[in-house]
Amino acid sequence: MKFRQFLFAPAPRGNLRARLTSFVGREPEVRALTGDLEAARLVTLLGPGGAGKTRLSQEAGEALAGRWPDGVWLAELAPVDDPATVPEAVLTAVGGRETVLRAGGAEELRAADRHGDDATTRLTEHCARRRMLLLLDNCEHVVDAAAALAQRLLEECPGLTVLATSREPLGVPGELLRPVDPLPDPMAVRLFAERGASARPGFRANADEETASAVAEICRRLDGMPLAIELAAARLRMLTPRQIADRLDDRFRLLTTGSRTVLPRQQTLRAVVDWSWDLLADDERAVLRRLSVFAGGCDLEAAESVCAATAAAAETAVSAGSAGAPAPSTRLRAADVAEAVGALVDKSLVVAEPADDGRMRYRLLETVAEYAGERLDEAGERAGAEWRHLVHYRELARTTDPELRGHGQQAALGTLRREYENLRAAVRRAVARGAEQEALCLVISLSWYWQMRDLRSDARQWTGMVATLHEDPFASPPRPAPPLTARCTDEPPPFAPEMLAEARRQVALIRMVSMDYGAEDWTAPDRTKWLESVVGVYDPGLPQACRFPASLWFYAVLLTGDGARVGDILDESVRTAEAAGHPWDLAVTLQQRANLLANRAQWAGDALRDADRSLEIFERLGDAWGIAEALSSRAEAHERRGEFERAAADCRAAITHARRVGVGGQVDLLRARLANTLAESGHTGEAEAILRDVVTGGGEAAHEALPAARLFLAVLLGRTGRTGESREQLRLLSEDLNGETLVLFQAMVTGMVAWLDLREGLVAEALAGARAALVTAMEPLSMTIAPQLPAMHVLTAAGALIALDTDAARRGARLVGAHAGLLPPGHVATVTERDDLRRVEDAARARLGDDFAALYEEGAALTLEEAAALVRAPQGPATD
Repeated sequence: MKFRQFLFAPAPRGNLRARLTSFVGREPEVRALTGDLEAARLVTLLGPGGAGKTRLSQEAGEALAGRWPDGVWLAELAPVDDPATVPEAVLTAVGGRETVLRAGGAEELRAADRHGDDATTRLTEHCARRRMLLLLDNCEHVVDAAAALAQRLLEECPGLTVLATSREPLGVPGELLRPVDPLPDPMAVRLFAERGASARPGFRANADEETASAVAEICRRLDGMPLAIELAAARLRMLTPRQIADRLDDRFRLLTTGSRTVLPRQQTLRAVVDWSWDLLADDERAVLRRLSVFAGGCDLEAAESVCAATAAAAETAVSAGSAGAPAPSTRLRAADVAEAVGALVDKSLVVAEPADDGRMRYRLLETVAEYAGERLDEAGERAGAEWRHLVHYRELARTTDPELRGHGQQAALGTLRREYENLRAAVRRAVARGAEQEALCLVISLSWYWQMRDLRSDARQWTGMVATLHEDPFASPPRPAPPLTARCTDEPPPFAPEMLAEARRQVALIRMVSMDYGAEDWTAPDRTKWLESVVGVYDPGLPQACRFPASLWFYAVLLTGDGARVGDILDESVRTAEAAGHPWDLAVTLQQRANLLANRAQWAGDALRDADRSLEIFERLGDAWGIAEALSSRAEAHERRGEFERAAADCRAAITHARRVGVGGQVDLLRARLANTLAESGHTGEAEAILRDVVTGGGEAAHEALPAARLFLAVLLGRTGRTGESREQLRLLSEDLNGETLVLFQAMVTGMVAWLDLREGLVAEALAGARAALVTAMEPLSMTIAPQLPAMHVLTAAGALIALDTDAARRGARLVGAHAGLLPPGHVATVTERDDLRRVEDAARARLGDDFAALYEEGAALTLEEAAALVRAPQGPATD
């Protein structure tokens, strides 16, 4: 009876063991595997070491166990050293080595011979009549044997399904690949929190802002890899999350406290990566370590350029100044690199992702990159690999820069955006190596991209670093620049002596226009002297003076306060560009002159002509960014003439072109300008909606568009009686402008606050603010950029004086009379200006009665300096 019960006892349903820890963050993958295992009989989970492939396969097997009547069986191949023993290991795992009794057609019993056919045959026979799921775990080191076994089993066992885990595909027909990606941020944090609570009872990942920030940084820098996160969480027994995050630059020494019961290669982070490294061929190791010099990934062309190394390439690197880079220990051709990259992708050590240009892009996870960097140093190849990286990206920047000025603009912007981290790394390495000419070429090549993207802080940082490599090119005494018809970046380095001097000057000019004007006092004697040196070096008739970035020298003229000469310079630059036959430079210069002319209503007609001509050239060249800028200049000229509907139409058209390019900062600035024109033409609801969207949108608007939008919104809120909200926008605007702009713009905020004070009856505060704002508004640079501001501040001061007392009101009435004469000729008042003038005049008449008219007439004869003196005069009886 006992023998009969044993004979017919149900067979085991599998060998999956109970797990001792929670399963975190892979629920979507388990659901996806459900469909995969319905569509294919061989599914392979691919991923790097520590990605959680084993755990995922077991969780999926357990969740889907009911689908296979004969169970889910796990065969662990990690301990297998000899590929020939793979079938035996799997046979043992599924219980095929035990004596099996089963009924024949006539209750016949047969015992399988323990020493009969080979393991593969016996395993095939074991699985042939079963419907089961076989988990082949950790196939990468015996991948050929595992693939051969899987193919035979699938061919001869129709009820069998195989779920494999590996760092590379098995390559069996019908195989479906399921990449196991890093955990997304929320799930990675959840895993750290759960494992951290086990290591330090009571630990909470969101206990406070500092802890949450540190945990998020840990998970991000560990690439969301479960094993690495668990090793980091174990360190909570002795370190805080912030201490762990701060030590991740030395992660291989830090993360060494894994479970004692797992395989040795899973006990430390280094062992995990060592296991993968040891399985690589020499060419694959060479490519992997050289890929570590990239920042933010690369395309195949870049990988071939940097990772291929021959004896000739090594000699070239040394002769070019790569600090004596030794010949590489492994020499590869470009074709070898492409093959090795493909193998590394298959082995889950390189991540391949499609980029937005339709090409594949390759990157290393941070942990792999750090490990590969160590191996690069061990091989003595860092200097050569970094030099090849520098040369490749110098050439990419140099040859892509001209494409920003025509039909290829959008593609060129995409290229520079994708490769920006590599370009930054190239600049940094050039400076560190003292390769001045390489650094100069890179910075000049990137300067227009910085201009288009409003990346002033980057321009400031990198030009400052390059400036340390040479003497100040504008040091006294200044020497006039010679005429140069070629651009500095028309050819790669080395530069001829006169071109090297020009490149140094151009980098200094880029730095000048990118400086922190709020933090630096450009009116100080030493800075004024330097600006005068710049003015003395260039002449608008020089061929390079009308071409970017040398054309930036005219900002030095602007900063010295010689506004009249700026116009002369732009006029001469237009003639120079026309004579030289440089259409793009001509279009830019025309657009700049249109901007200058549009600051005054009497020149608006000339501004329109320049803007139209600039627009025609940009359209012919296919420069969408330039088209948007020309339309914006034309819109500003229309505004100065009071043609707000036309201005709005130009702004809308400009936005369409800017969106084609995808430069968010330009789009948002144009939207802010559009809103201002809408507000002036009575569409205040739409205007307010646009401005609120810009100020809450963030992103690229942070530099230029955000301050403009806040200023326009503050005016709109203030004139509609919402002074509290207006003050909040001005407060935020002050923070936005802090240390980033000319003092002029801070003074504009001061004047706006004074304007609000007046509207709220804070008379003393309004007068003090107007006085302070007027001082800055009267400076030459301010008068060039915004000539209408002094009259506005005078009107605010007048309103405050009229509200004080009768004696002060008499002085205020004179200022009201002076107001119209202080405005630029032909100035078209805005809605706010007209409202302010009406309010102040009504207040003056109410206080002074019939005396107002006479005092108004007296004030009409005042100059700006005389009006300013009345504003500054101490309180007391007005003098006749």
